[in-house]
Amino acid sequence: MRAQFVLSEIGVGLRRNLTMTFAVVVSVALSLALFGGALLMREQVSTMKDYWYDKVNVSIFLCNKNDAATSPKCAKGAVTAQQKQQIESDLEKMDVVASVQRESAEEAYKHYKEQYGDTPIASTITPDQMQESFRVKLDDPEKYKVVATAFAGRDGVQSVQDQRNILQNLFDLMNGMRIAALCVMGLMLVIAMMLIVNTVRVSAFSRRRETGIMRLVGASSFYIQMPFIMEAAFAGLLGGGVACIMLLVGRYFMIDHGLALSQKMQLVNFIGWDAVLTKLPLVLAIGLLMPAVAAFIALRKYLKV
Repeated sequence: MRAQFVLSEIGVGLRRNLTMTFAVVVSVALSLALFGGALLMREQVSTMKDYWYDKVNVSIFLCNKNDAATSPKCAKGAVTAQQKQQIESDLEKMDVVASVQRESAEEAYKHYKEQYGDTPIASTITPDQMQESFRVKLDDPEKYKVVATAFAGRDGVQSVQDQRNILQNLFDLMNGMRIAALCVMGLMLVIAMMLIVNTVRVSAFSRRRETGIMRLVGASSFYIQMPFIMEAAFAGLLGGGVACIMLLVGRYFMIDHGLALSQKMQLVNFIGWDAVLTKLPLVLAIGLLMPAVAAFIALRKYLKV
């Protein structure tokens, strides 16, 4: 196969179908940008989970004298010194527990005033209304139920709370956004595939005389189809390149500059450039192979030798 002939045919095809080729490039770029964005969103959720789940604690709140009248779990009265000692001892014996920190009512009141001191209700709260608690850090945050089962309902324990639930709504929202991006990506990929097939068919129809002569002189199907396949692959590769640029620019302006989320949301551990760069080869590979395969399938039916 002469490379010069194939390259010349590619150039002819791209010039004849410039508008449709541009549409293919744009649709492939958008769909692959959404695909890469969905992958990065999934990695961002995973990174945030690893970061925050490692920091949150399981809190065991103890009964105080005020809870006896309001909480059925504290009907036997406030927690005793012996019960507190027994709870702490049992916690330290558990294999899943990494560390235990005890917070007194005074410390809880101090922390409350630091966080909510400006609110009207803060002035009505007194230290004796605050609950003592144990802040438990687990080796594996997923094993929260082991602690909950062991201490929920025990005398002197008002409740056992897993702080992960506070963050779960955020993670669910981000996962929903990722799924929505994947759905839009799927729709864009279907549109891109249809454009590729139509572009290949129009290109093949406009060059039917050339392909007819090639059939007569005994050219193989692969030799006839190769220029059309490479046209589609070239357009897809351009779209993949544009998608890569969109991902890089999006990361730059959303996290580092422009919106500067890394400065405005310093408590969030954002993904780094390495996470983006590792996705680019996959985006380019899909951008190259997807149009080529679509063109090959379309041509098998359209150009039979």
